[in-house]
Amino acid sequence: MSALEGIRILDFTHVQSGPTCTQLLAWLGADVIKVERPGSGDATRKQLIDVPGADSLYFTMLNHNKRSIELNTKNVAGKEVLKRLIRECDVLVENFAPGALDRMGFSWERIQKINPKMILASIKGFGKGKYEDCKVYENVAQCAGGAASTTGFPDGLPLVTGAQIGDSGTGLHLALGITAALLHRQRTGRGQKVLAPMQDGVVNLCRVKLRDQQRLKSGPLKEYSQHARGMKFGSATPRAGNDSGGGQPGRILKCKGWETDPNAYTYFITQAAVWGNICDLIGRPEWKDDPNYASPEVRISRLDAIFDAIESWTQTKTKFEVMDACNPLNIPVGPILSMEEIAADEGLRRSGTIVEVDHPERGKYLTVGCPIKLSEVNVEVKRAPLLGEHTHEILSQVLGFEGEELDRILNSGAVGVSDHEHSG
Repeated sequence: MSALEGIRILDFTHVQSGPTCTQLLAWLGADVIKVERPGSGDATRKQLIDVPGADSLYFTMLNHNKRSIELNTKNVAGKEVLKRLIRECDVLVENFAPGALDRMGFSWERIQKINPKMILASIKGFGKGKYEDCKVYENVAQCAGGAASTTGFPDGLPLVTGAQIGDSGTGLHLALGITAALLHRQRTGRGQKVLAPMQDGVVNLCRVKLRDQQRLKSGPLKEYSQHARGMKFGSATPRAGNDSGGGQPGRILKCKGWETDPNAYTYFITQAAVWGNICDLIGRPEWKDDPNYASPEVRISRLDAIFDAIESWTQTKTKFEVMDACNPLNIPVGPILSMEEIAADEGLRRSGTIVEVDHPERGKYLTVGCPIKLSEVNVEVKRAPLLGEHTHEILSQVLGFEGEELDRILNSGAVGVSDHEHSG
């Protein structure tokens, strides 16, 4: 039995933030019904196409384990279908522009009348306030949430990260909110609204930078490289380059082959508890007792010299040899893995973090698997649905349309019946 078996999700999400949320719920066993515009569906189906005639990787990697129905919600019969879907589902998830559900004729008040136990879960760019009606994309969320201003080097531009913390990060937050609302409903019998603004999600992921903003009132942030280099701090948390956010000095260092391999680097942390091991490893045992290096406080002003010495050692090793040498000594390091290396990683494949899926249009492709591992539940990653693949199935099996009534809906223009409906 899967963790969320018996929970039915009405998925009105598109692009990345909402589909991330509903895909996670689907992986954990919820029946996710993705509602799509007839004829076109989710916009990402045809974005960044790499295989002509097939749904894009952008779409397929965000919509596993779901069922697809094509539904025209502007059509009278389409509204009838939607009303019945709301009655039969536990959660409605949407990332429309503000007010879209109201314009569709399904305000929160009406949804509650149709299904008092319904949970309405929404992703918006900003929470309540002067920006709540603004359109937000991934990089906008990273900038407005504090990530960009604290990413990069002190003398360079703000930078966004390749990790999709605005879209996918918010989707993960919303999934947690939905599971909490389901537990609350189990106890009280009442549904509720759940909101996850993208800005809020990024701020939550940037909490250590908000920590440092407050620490600035007490003086310079001594673990930041700019302090060791004599650079003055301003009034806001600065960009910290590749410094460790946990207070232990850390940097990205070159490894053997860095001249031709852009990812031949390692992250190396000079944790105080293993300073002696570091000194022995890099051939500087005298630093263990040298008063200029023996304590974390005095090492702060010498970090450039320390990391130069460590890098002289790491350049004689591959990034994996560095890891092999450091791990037995409890020295925290990590190789800079490229996406090519991650795609080929056998350990990640065995754990289900990276999986191979077969698709009827595009063949086999790699995708991410469920990042949450449950000891009692095995997550099977199933391919994303073709457009409208389950329309007839949902109308008949979920909503109970049959006979003449089913024919009326099918012929009303309310739904799109795909040629793919009965494919595998």
